[in-house]
Amino acid sequence: MTGTVTPTADPATGATTPAPSRPARSVWTSRPATLLLAAAAGAALWAAFPDVGAWPLAFVGVGLLYVALRRDSGRAAGWNAFVGLVAMLTFWLPHIWWANFATDTVPWLALALLQACFGALLGAAWTWARRLPGLRATGGAAHGPRRALAQAACFAVVVVAVEQLRSEAPFGGFPWGRLAWTMVDAPTGHAAWLGGTPLVSLLVAFVGALGALVVGRLVVAWRSRRAPGLARHALSTAGALAAGAAAVALAPALLPLPSGSPPSEPVATADLDTAVVDAGTTTHEVDGPVLLAGAVQGNVTEPGLGSFANRAEVLNNHLSGTAALAERAQELDVVLWPENGSDLDPQEVPEVAAALDDAATAVGAPILVGAQEFPESGGRYNVSLLWQAGQGVTDRYAKQHPAPFGEYIPLRSFVRIFSDQVDRVSTDMLPGAEPAVVDLPREDAPTVPLATAICFEVAYDEIVRDAVVRGAQVLVVPTNNASFGYTAESTQQLAMTRMQAMTTGRAAVQVSTVGVSGVVAPDGTLVAETELFTADELVAALPLRTTLTPAVQAGYWPAGIVGTLGILLTGAGLVAGIRERRTAHGRAAQVSRGGR
Repeated sequence: MTGTVTPTADPATGATTPAPSRPARSVWTSRPATLLLAAAAGAALWAAFPDVGAWPLAFVGVGLLYVALRRDSGRAAGWNAFVGLVAMLTFWLPHIWWANFATDTVPWLALALLQACFGALLGAAWTWARRLPGLRATGGAAHGPRRALAQAACFAVVVVAVEQLRSEAPFGGFPWGRLAWTMVDAPTGHAAWLGGTPLVSLLVAFVGALGALVVGRLVVAWRSRRAPGLARHALSTAGALAAGAAAVALAPALLPLPSGSPPSEPVATADLDTAVVDAGTTTHEVDGPVLLAGAVQGNVTEPGLGSFANRAEVLNNHLSGTAALAERAQELDVVLWPENGSDLDPQEVPEVAAALDDAATAVGAPILVGAQEFPESGGRYNVSLLWQAGQGVTDRYAKQHPAPFGEYIPLRSFVRIFSDQVDRVSTDMLPGAEPAVVDLPREDAPTVPLATAICFEVAYDEIVRDAVVRGAQVLVVPTNNASFGYTAESTQQLAMTRMQAMTTGRAAVQVSTVGVSGVVAPDGTLVAETELFTADELVAALPLRTTLTPAVQAGYWPAGIVGTLGILLTGAGLVAGIRERRTAHGRAAQVSRGGR
């Protein structure tokens, strides 16, 4: 019979829309299809991060995941949890390959699986959340863009709520792999100035879901080509959603980030691979105060062993780099060394103290030294020590958030059952109790507070934000990447440093033992960077800032609001689903009784 119309499933929403006569096939929600979509989503997300760094694929990955989680049968929550697990395993295994390089296969797999479990939580939570009556995928394109916008917005909220939970738990969380980190070179990333990483991740997830809905509407339009009215409606809806997605993704570029005058190109000085750069100033503070900072990347000769296996070599390399700065740079305010730049505590080893005195005297500036402290009570502290010639340590910061299983071992006896790699950490690192601020004195000028987030701490918004609230005018990220070889760990970390610069409006320097070290302007622009496993020095004029961005002023509120909304949506949807099931069972019972 010609001219008849049968329902067709929207591949993005799972909704039905009248379409030309043909059998309705739900290939988009079949189990093989959802697993393939999940694997594609994970691969796209991986490629969005450094070292590939194809940031548009972050939107693609989220969109594919949105479609992969559309299965909505009676037991969909369990299957969607498995789909989310597959997607995130596909992402996490290559994303943190550096964990395998630095430790062994079992710790790498364990960390990847732990993080992928949050993907399973996302799959189940979104299945429950979309059972709210206002989010039900019924009526298809007939409902137009409003219902689609509501679905995409709620999906984004649930995604970021799970991401925030993963960033806080267990053991203090693991904020690596946040969607926001992919956006440092994208217009969307500028939203960090307004609402920090939670807002950026929210926009990425929202745009990704809208993109999936656009594709779904286009497919519906193609299938409805024999019904011009329906096709036009689907196309107009797709156009409206596409316009909304573009606006959300591009609008943050209009935010007034403190970019200022363009930074100069790095210029190599004679006989040294030293980049002398201006990290930029705002248009309102072109002639404002700056901090002239030197950064030393000392390097090690055997990649992968880490600075712990190269103690004297690493210390001497950084002393040599400081001597090179003394010959070429004039009137530095501070010299920045990386984490573990001296694994021999200068407070305990007189020879190291004397060498630092000589180096600080030669360069004419204090040195921020990365070291380890071993208190008599046991354990150790990972510290940044401000060393001044003739005075020794005048200020210090001890890392607040040691990395679990990397710097200390929770549940040591239990974990040893699975891997003897825990014994590589023979002395657990202790958490510091003071904020990440080191006060740098300057002659004839006010003291300059430095935010000193050590290594992985740059991923924790609250540590960086707290330092800025307490007056930090520049962000310093001392890190030791020697154990990770030529993997993407250091470039992933540099992306985080750039995002935190945008969030706080502070110029930043990431200084590593082996690279990648970099200088970042307050708008997140990467002004200069070094290569991996090379000895290098950087000098940067860093603008000093005291104003607080909206993101810093907002504090934890953006993350807290999104997290709370995610919980409420999931809980309300679960309750609605239970009530709907009970109602359906009641009706079935009435029909059964009536049939008798």
